[in-house]
Amino acid sequence: MKIISRIISPVFFAGISLFSCKTDKPPVPYGALPSEDQIKWQKLEYYMFVHFGPNTFTDVEWGDGKEDPKVFNPAGVDCRQWAATAKAAKMKGIIITAKHHDGFCLWPSKYSAHTVRESPWKDGKGDILKELSDACREYGLKFGLYLSPWDRNHPAYGTNGYNQVFANTLDEVLSGYGEVFEQWFDGANGEGHNGKKQVYNWDLFHKTVYRNQAHAIIFSDVGPGCRWMGNEKGIAGETNWSTLNTEGFEPGRGAPSVEILNNGEQGGKAWVPAETDVSIRPGWFYSPSTDDKVKTVEELMDIYYTSVGRNSNLLLNVPPDRRGRIHPADSMRLMEFRKAIDEAFEENLVSGSEARSGETRSGAQYRPDNILDDDYDTYWASKDDSLSPSIEIEFKKSATFNRLLLQEYIPLGQRVSSFSVKYRDEEKGGWCELTKATTIGYKRILRFPAVTTDKIKIEFNALAGPVISAIGAYKAREQLSAPVIERDKAGLVTIGSKTPDPVIYYTTDGKEASVNSIRYQKPFAMPQGGVIRAIAAVEDGHRTSEAVTVSYDMAPAKWVVVSPDTDGASNAIDGSSRTFARIGKNDALIVDSGENLTLKGFSYTPVANVEAANVSVYDLHVSMDGQNWTKVKSNAVFNNIRNNPAPQNVLFDKAVNGRYLKFSPVESTNKSDACVVAELGVITR
Repeated sequence: MKIISRIISPVFFAGISLFSCKTDKPPVPYGALPSEDQIKWQKLEYYMFVHFGPNTFTDVEWGDGKEDPKVFNPAGVDCRQWAATAKAAKMKGIIITAKHHDGFCLWPSKYSAHTVRESPWKDGKGDILKELSDACREYGLKFGLYLSPWDRNHPAYGTNGYNQVFANTLDEVLSGYGEVFEQWFDGANGEGHNGKKQVYNWDLFHKTVYRNQAHAIIFSDVGPGCRWMGNEKGIAGETNWSTLNTEGFEPGRGAPSVEILNNGEQGGKAWVPAETDVSIRPGWFYSPSTDDKVKTVEELMDIYYTSVGRNSNLLLNVPPDRRGRIHPADSMRLMEFRKAIDEAFEENLVSGSEARSGETRSGAQYRPDNILDDDYDTYWASKDDSLSPSIEIEFKKSATFNRLLLQEYIPLGQRVSSFSVKYRDEEKGGWCELTKATTIGYKRILRFPAVTTDKIKIEFNALAGPVISAIGAYKAREQLSAPVIERDKAGLVTIGSKTPDPVIYYTTDGKEASVNSIRYQKPFAMPQGGVIRAIAAVEDGHRTSEAVTVSYDMAPAKWVVVSPDTDGASNAIDGSSRTFARIGKNDALIVDSGENLTLKGFSYTPVANVEAANVSVYDLHVSMDGQNWTKVKSNAVFNNIRNNPAPQNVLFDKAVNGRYLKFSPVESTNKSDACVVAELGVITR
């Protein structure tokens, strides 16, 4: 073997040394950027909303401000129990409705005569805000406040002087209870049918907040700290930019479109990230009638993936009951929800893997394996001119997973506009597409059917070189779907499930459903109504879903639409909420039930879309003969139906006899010439 020796000069080695130590400059920040307070807020991810007040006792969503303060008298308020529950659920804070639209203050405000001071609770000497802020400090939770600028009680509302009254009220709460991490505003206004219109001085309100709480995040439709994301169902946009153009907009009717709020705006001039507000129950305030309607773990996990998993913080409402405590059904569900999250993300399968990219900036602080650690402030960064780079992760051994988590390093801006994920087919040795998505932001979680592979590749499209803080792969246990109960116009009940081939058990006698209950095999009749409880089971009954309860009144089997005589009008009484009838604003929906009924109330099911022209204000008449009518409801309001288009059950002050119903829209939730009715029903039970 011939050995060739060569003399290499020291200058050559010096060149290698200089080249290998070269480090690129940090990526230049791109677009609108979050403040330090907004970054801290985003890292909270999940916290509790608490709706509590007179509405808790009157069973309404929006009080009219005329309620007697004496209705507020919870026998056992325990804010430490609220805080302990939130802490156990790993929530990071609590935001309380200090003043809702009824104007009732949960503290003894000197700027109102409608407060806890006027209630019998603690002989008028109580203060919910003090008790809750103290409890939050004790349990290491953030404390936040909701104050509605709308006040249906205060005599100054609708006058020039009210804005200063509201600013004084803000001063009071923001200076008296310690640190406030978030100040929550909605745009609710008395503007509307027979309502007072108040032109809010948002500049004054914001200055008041920041003067007292310089680091508070202000929530509204347009921030400035964070924004409403356009619905109350818990669904942020699949595309969700944290940037928004806010100039010329304001909270409420002056806000951007629902679509813009849901998706944000690419290239928006302001950093206004999304917050997803949703209730664990059908309504925002506690009602005994919803004790069996707490969202299932499956529903809550879906919300988690469409909120936190789509670059939004999750504000989950958990309303205390009439004792002033979180109901056992709610607290138990929170613990089950927490367990499901922890189990889904217990093991990051990329730990110990290798990450590679040929388009990485020079310097150890930008290397690909920074995405594999647990430090948010370390990241992989591509070269400046690389707007479509890719990164590969090779697992230490083949892994099976069905969740993928990605995080951008948002102090440098939101940069990724889309990305795709591929996995290596171990048998064929080639790449197969797994999934794709648009934005990432602070956190993005993707769900897909489980795959097994030893390598994945993520290909980015970005507005500036991507800066990725974390990528994780997880194997989550798929939730067993709860049964779906439906009834048609004739009263025939069917029960199904999204889970393939489950065994479903049900009861109609009011008892809880179990694997010892009736096994569902075919549709059954329930034309007169009743209560159905059901569960789904797999694995020979060793694994069951959560129970579902549905209550029905009489089916519209004999019903016919008398008016209007238009195509599709019968959709309002076909038993399906997936179809709807259009009713002109100057028309009325008249229904003949075919028999004389004793009516305790009626039900209206809107179209489950915040952009639909649902009825917001209405008249209701009842008749025995279809000619002579008795007005039962006049200019009545479906509260909050624009933002939360949920089924409405309206009880009458006293029962009335009738065969015909006339439902007359007065106002809708938008400016359409026609209103929509998914279903009209009666309450006789």
